[in-house]
Amino acid sequence: MSELPGRNDYSVGITPADDGSEVLVGGWVEDIRNLGGIAFIRLRRGTEWMQITVIKKMDPDLFKDITSVTRESVISVQGTVQASDQAKMGFEVLAKGYELISAAETPLPLGVADLVESDLDTRLDNRFLDLRSGDPAWIFRVKAAVIQGMRQSLIDDGFVEITTPKIVATATEGGTELFHVDYFGRDAFLNQSPQLYKQILMASGLDRVFEFGPAFRAESHDTTRHINEFLSVDVELAFATDSDAMDVVEAALVRAIESANTVDPERQIEVPGTFERITYDHALEVIAEGGMEVPWGEDLGSDALRILAERYPGYYFIDRWPLEAKPFYVQPDGKYGLGFDLMKGHIELASGAQRVHDHDLLVERLKALDLDPEGFGFYLKAFRYGMPPHAGWGLGLERVVQVLIGAENVRESILFPRDMKRLEP
Repeated sequence: MSELPGRNDYSVGITPADDGSEVLVGGWVEDIRNLGGIAFIRLRRGTEWMQITVIKKMDPDLFKDITSVTRESVISVQGTVQASDQAKMGFEVLAKGYELISAAETPLPLGVADLVESDLDTRLDNRFLDLRSGDPAWIFRVKAAVIQGMRQSLIDDGFVEITTPKIVATATEGGTELFHVDYFGRDAFLNQSPQLYKQILMASGLDRVFEFGPAFRAESHDTTRHINEFLSVDVELAFATDSDAMDVVEAALVRAIESANTVDPERQIEVPGTFERITYDHALEVIAEGGMEVPWGEDLGSDALRILAERYPGYYFIDRWPLEAKPFYVQPDGKYGLGFDLMKGHIELASGAQRVHDHDLLVERLKALDLDPEGFGFYLKAFRYGMPPHAGWGLGLERVVQVLIGAENVRESILFPRDMKRLEP
């Protein structure tokens, strides 16, 4: 194709003010309306699209060739910009020539412009096509903006971004829900959480640390909110209480939502005000008023949380949990642990706590939960050489995005989900 004067970079940044300009545009053929003597091609590029107009009498061969192109083929079109009140974008490109860059096979395994909805498995099997349509593409632009907003909130608050190992020798929280790895003949695991490492690094003098990284849980859940590989956001801050940690996650989430709202001015997510904070004991009272008794010390199941969500449908914290319901590293306060969960209605978004910083107490807590302190040697070593009081939290990013976009299934917010049944693509 010969070089054209003016804009010749497959541009999509055209406006009606470019009326009369010679252009070269490229994109995917979303739809063709052939009316006999004139045809209109909807050419899509990312989140933008334009109308290509082809007039048969101007070039019958061009008309015949271009109207036979299959949907979702990639083409480039030479033409002239014409301002038009009839075209949705305020202009059209009058085609003078075209090149078929890559033809799409037919039939398509998944409709892109069709109004017929496809099931989630079909969409996930064909993500490359699924993301060409409006909603899925919007979801992942929102997800990217959430990451950017949350990361910037933490950086502005003095946090240092870290990376920690994902192949480890010790289970973070004990238990058996781990993916085993043969590490050169040694038994290793895919990490559940960077919990142990982020506490060590916080105590190194970095002071405030955070990580965005994959986490792996070998749980046999098959629900709309659980997944076996997810992006975990983890934070740890020195000389801090559980209340300080709640302040940080609240600010980060608000900033994330504000960032998400820059993606599409017409699709806005409500930015929450101050998050309420309620105790575990108060939660039990509300649940009992709703007709369900939960024995003190037990976790709150889905039915109990749905009752609680009728009173607290927005964002709120549940703090001061029974110590026995929390991991070994949560700071005790009598029969309570200084831990908290961040909720949106009945859905848990994040979990955090003030941590044990005393070495001997930490050993005691490990033993109380039938964990062998010798298996946590590298972790405990850091507590023998000056450990400040500290707090932190972990958040599952995809579940947050699921809540923000109002999706029924967390898999909607993961490009290539990994669950009990899905190992590809």
